[in-house]
Amino acid sequence: MIGSLMSAILKDSYNRPIRDLRVSLTDRCNFRCFYCLPHGEPPIAPKEQMLSYEEIEYVSGIFVSLGIEKIRLTGGEPMMRRDIEIIIEKLARLKSRGLHDLALTTNGYFLPDRAQGLKAAGLDRITISVDSLKPETFKQMTGVDVLDRVLQGIGAAKHSGLNPIKINAVIVRGHNEDEVADFAAFAREHDVKMRFIEFMPLDSGHDWSREMVVSGREIRERINERFQLVPIDVERGSETSSRYRFADGAPGEIGIIAPVTEPFCGACSRIRLTADGQIRTCLFSTVEHSLRDVIRTGATRSETVDYIEAVVMKKEPRHYINEPAFVTPSRSMSFIGG
Repeated sequence: MIGSLMSAILKDSYNRPIRDLRVSLTDRCNFRCFYCLPHGEPPIAPKEQMLSYEEIEYVSGIFVSLGIEKIRLTGGEPMMRRDIEIIIEKLARLKSRGLHDLALTTNGYFLPDRAQGLKAAGLDRITISVDSLKPETFKQMTGVDVLDRVLQGIGAAKHSGLNPIKINAVIVRGHNEDEVADFAAFAREHDVKMRFIEFMPLDSGHDWSREMVVSGREIRERINERFQLVPIDVERGSETSSRYRFADGAPGEIGIIAPVTEPFCGACSRIRLTADGQIRTCLFSTVEHSLRDVIRTGATRSETVDYIEAVVMKKEPRHYINEPAFVTPSRSMSFIGG
């Protein structure tokens, strides 16, 4: 029943249940990855436009009451939001109300000093972006020379028990495709889940080209040349990655996320909330829906539920990257949230 606090689990018009909420805490970032912020500092949203921690806690509670089971905090770099441990602690309380998983995606820079505090606040697990294991390539791709610190952050996360740790690498032809098997070796050595992501058209400079995409198939082949992979026999469901283990029984896991060449939209369970309070029903949406304006104009909880349910019904059937009429989102990844 629309608006009822006893509503059925959120579903879109294609009958896909929505279980996964990505919440961006900030559009700021201390890295300058060329596939996200190729032209330097983005325009920073005014502070008054950003959702407060109290607002994030309030709307997250509503989402959980509607069946959201996973919340992932993203950015920009989410740890640039002041006192992030406070919002983690607030959201961790939702575990008593149906939240199963509270995660964070980060570039890892702040982890050496703060991983333990994140765990203590109630964070379950962490994903760390590492686009190269070579200092010079890392600097060229991210704009900062801090690979050693990020690797220290991975160690700190492991030591703090933020497991399972996932490492994300965006693979871009001409930059780091020659490191794919090296990343697999890293996964084996450190017992982490290594996830390879195809290069997507989400850069603010709109420099993306299909020729720069290294396909999921090529990534698998490059790894198999050194380490034989075996598909993990689990139902994929709404997972974004195809998962593999090493045939020789070595620790670690490989995941391949191939939204360009192997779209997985049919079982998508995700919805996104930007740092300034806009609901995005797809990573590649060209329309946003202002949940911030709804809650700031005095909507009741029931009215807010109505709004969320109506927006979810507008969720796109799929992205349109591979179609001639595809339009790149107007906001870069730093604004949308990962």
